Amino acid sequence: MNGQTYARDYTLQEQMVVCGAREIKDGELALVGTGLPFLSALLAKKTHAPNAILMYESGVFDARPSRTPLSVMDPATLWGSLQITNLFTVFTSYLQTGYVDVGFIGGAQVDKYGNVNSTVIGDYFNPVKRFPGSGGAADFASLAKKVIIIMPHEKRRFVEKVDHITSPGYLDGPGARERAGLPRGGPVAVVSTMGVLRFDERTKEMYLDTYHPGVTIDQIKENTGWDLKISPNVHQTEPPTDEEIRIIRALDPEGTFLRREEWRQRRLQMIMGNALLETSASTQ
Repeated sequence: MNGQTYARDYTLQEQMVVCGAREIKDGELALVGTGLPFLSALLAKKTHAPNAILMYESGVFDARPSRTPLSVMDPATLWGSLQITNLFTVFTSYLQTGYVDVGFIGGAQVDKYGNVNSTVIGDYFNPVKRFPGSGGAADFASLAKKVIIIMPHEKRRFVEKVDHITSPGYLDGPGARERAGLPRGGPVAVVSTMGVLRFDERTKEMYLDTYHPGVTIDQIKENTGWDLKISPNVHQTEPPTDEEIRIIRALDPEGTFLRREEWRQRRLQMIMGNALLETSASTQ
């Protein structure tokens, strides 16, 4: 921690943003999507990865925005940027040629092979709900050297098989990306509000690596739509530091992405629920 102290007042979503930031290494070229990936990437840049280069699909490189951009087309992304080009250049000269180290995306659903759905819930032609779709996420997931996925951990989101593959993970298992003609990459981590999940190198199936403070493994399994594998070395996630939380809240002071009160209540409910279970067990 380099002498820093761990925060006590933080939400599950803020923990998720911190974990997302920790997945970005110093010096990497990261192509970042809208929303929480923005916060994670900017936090990484301001803490342990000052030499990481953040790139937005709109064509902006290494900006230093005074506030968190609301979208990749937000003028805030231009401030202090190293280069301003265009979407075509990002997708052809960088993604397709293999220069992008990290693709950072979110979505509505993810399955055990890391396929992400941000298109529809239900039948494509008669959906229960329709979402904005890929944007550049399909390209990120197909062509970056590695992919980080970030989303809230709920059973309706963590499903055994997504309703529609918007952004490919490992498709239906080992060798599937190669058979589909995808030259590299695949998801390396799913950062959720409950833990950090990774992928088995042999089976390509997602497994639980760490669980966040205040969250139990049973709660994570209950909120996952398949029989989630657990790492033999599973352990508690390192909590956020005071400095990380200060930076996050400065980046999103109005709670546009963080919705702090909602997620504070969710964390309290989990902690209180666990405390009640422990009390009940001790009196039996």
